[in-house]
Amino acid sequence: MRRLKANDMLYVSGTIITARDQAHKRALEFAEKGLPLPVSLEGLAVFHCGPVMRKEDRRWVVVAAGPTTSMRMEAVEPEFIRRFKPRVIIGKGGMGEKTAQSMAEHGAVYGAFTGGAAVLAANAVKRVKDVAWLDLGMPEAMWVFEVEDFGPLVVAIDSHGHSLFRDVAAKSEQNRKRAYRKLGL
Repeated sequence: MRRLKANDMLYVSGTIITARDQAHKRALEFAEKGLPLPVSLEGLAVFHCGPVMRKEDRRWVVVAAGPTTSMRMEAVEPEFIRRFKPRVIIGKGGMGEKTAQSMAEHGAVYGAFTGGAAVLAANAVKRVKDVAWLDLGMPEAMWVFEVEDFGPLVVAIDSHGHSLFRDVAAKSEQNRKRAYRKLGL
């Protein structure tokens, strides 16, 4: 992960775990109580996704697996990364400064996946290995996917603290100020 830089392209093959708001909350509650998670997240990719699933002959199949807005997890993501040591967080819309700092401290990156490409993501899932916490509901459960060439992901926050989101915000602010000056505002 340390070799990846902001704006690099990334594809993931192997195990990806889905975790949205409720899965993050439960995982951190388990950690507080000293309970093990159903699957170790260390070294894996965590996908901010609430997949649409279908059961076929006793096995789960992914219908759609689009990313959800990652900023919803900003309040808990830094602690989540610290405790569970995932190496890739996948989602859309970016994450904030606290998550970027945690990624730099713990060697993780944020991979931005294109919103609206849920079928593309589903096609990269070769097998549903497991599901935990289905009592939270299908989108909030922790799904364990085996994926091949999952992506493309743009490394939007690297493990050195560089953030494309921060860069774009700063450039936008500069452009706004320049435009206001030209307009005499």
